[in-house]
Amino acid sequence: MDPRLCAQDILNCDLCEDTVVQMYCNLCPMNLCKSCVVEHISDVSRRHDVVPFALRRSMLVYPQCSTHSEEHCEMHCEDCNIQVCPKCVISETHKRHHFKSLQDLVNSKKECIEQERKRLKETVYFKIEDIVTEIETQLAEIDGEYEKLTSEVTKQGEELHSEFDKVIQKNKEEINGMRNQHRDALNKHLNDIKKLDADVEQSISETEDILQSKEVNRSLSYKIKSEKFTKLPSKLIFKFPVFTGNNDRDQCSQLFGSISPLSITTEEHGYTMETPEAEYCPPVKPLLDEPELITNIDTEYNKLYSVTCLSDEEIWTCGNSKIMKLYNLQGKLLKSIQTKSGIKPCDIAVTRSGDLVYVDPDARTVNIVKNKQIQEVIRLQGWRPYNVCSTSFGDLLVTMHSDDKQSKIVCYSGSTEKQTIQFDSEGKPLYSSGYITYISENRNLDICVADDGASAVVVVNQAGKLRFRYNGHPSATKKLFYHFFYNQGSFKPGGITTDSQSQILTSDTNNNCIHILDQDGQFLRYIEYSDLRRPWGICVDNRDSLFVAELYSGKVKKIKYM
Repeated sequence: MDPRLCAQDILNCDLCEDTVVQMYCNLCPMNLCKSCVVEHISDVSRRHDVVPFALRRSMLVYPQCSTHSEEHCEMHCEDCNIQVCPKCVISETHKRHHFKSLQDLVNSKKECIEQERKRLKETVYFKIEDIVTEIETQLAEIDGEYEKLTSEVTKQGEELHSEFDKVIQKNKEEINGMRNQHRDALNKHLNDIKKLDADVEQSISETEDILQSKEVNRSLSYKIKSEKFTKLPSKLIFKFPVFTGNNDRDQCSQLFGSISPLSITTEEHGYTMETPEAEYCPPVKPLLDEPELITNIDTEYNKLYSVTCLSDEEIWTCGNSKIMKLYNLQGKLLKSIQTKSGIKPCDIAVTRSGDLVYVDPDARTVNIVKNKQIQEVIRLQGWRPYNVCSTSFGDLLVTMHSDDKQSKIVCYSGSTEKQTIQFDSEGKPLYSSGYITYISENRNLDICVADDGASAVVVVNQAGKLRFRYNGHPSATKKLFYHFFYNQGSFKPGGITTDSQSQILTSDTNNNCIHILDQDGQFLRYIEYSDLRRPWGICVDNRDSLFVAELYSGKVKKIKYM
């Protein structure tokens, strides 16, 4: 049943305020009774669209034009950065200007607001709830710890008999004083956290209210506040007092012992919250019509497999060698690390903390480099790891093949297996046998794989459910010199990465170009150069600059495409 026809709260006419609403003006917007319709439309300075209330349209409430009072602003002039009506659009003032629909801007902004609401509700709120629980648990444990301390003092007093009664009493009073100090400090800290909890709930409620609102300016004027809540409160670190007994009976006070003072310190980053970059609402960046080649870095590999960004100024590379190399953008070699097994790595990645991870299929291991020391994180049996990426939550996604040629993806938290992705909802393999190549996590937490054997990009959601497959775009097919030897022309995905717009980029080694898709798998355009040859591993830095590893030239090309 149409919810607009359901019996809910009785609405009255906005003009007379006494009669039940029967009509509705879509353009104003306003609830009207039949008697007030004539009065309403008598205002000829504005357009009207009066319909029966049940047939009203759900429309945005556009602001009135400051230049043409009878019109509503439905567009935004990008050149003047103002809202304009249809008459403004065709006026000489805005001739040859660029416009965007306010509807589109509102939809985009509400997507950001929805992401903020989701982040506040699903991440920040629950993390603060965990902190509240932790502090309440500490409060519950205070009496037990101090009772234990009191028992130690009492035991020492009993052993030394009545001459120490005064000393015992003094120590107990100190304990009670510190107990109160400890409790007061924790209670104050708890109240501060609960106040922050209430602020988050209020922000969630505010975002939900704006998401339901049709008013343009409410959405556009909303200021994103998630950064305010990103920094969690400081954590109080308590060190319980310790009773130290003394068996020297020469002096009563020294013989009995003493209690160390209560220690309360503040640890600025004691609480941590892992927040996926998918929650961030980035500004819209248009794709360049002509991508620009920024720099060329020669890595001196005879075959170059992977490139990954350590920062916007430094890149790790690996190729047909046991040595992994770190370069700056001027092409200077900054660091070299040899694999633990002395065998070439298959793929590399950089964790959120900046550590290098590499995959060794021959040793069946995934390893991490910390302070030049190589630590084995994962060791497999019956399977070989091939490619790896670090997720926004700090986990590792690893592609692997079994000895009998099955393929799957496994998500690891440290050395612990959290999730396996191998089959679709019908029990069929998601990935081709033994050919799966590079992997990347998108901002919306989709898992994107360049499946070489299937000649497809395979994308599943965070739960491992298939979202779509991309099998190339017809206009990419080219007749190249090496067609006879390499089956040139067919789509062959190699490396894969994603950017701040949740766009998916994959290298097409057969056609010497990069495909750009939106997050739903729709083809957008290519990145190609006359001298781009056999692109393989790719990555994007924080500024959305693209780095392309050429398989045979051993060069890394930095390309600006947005």
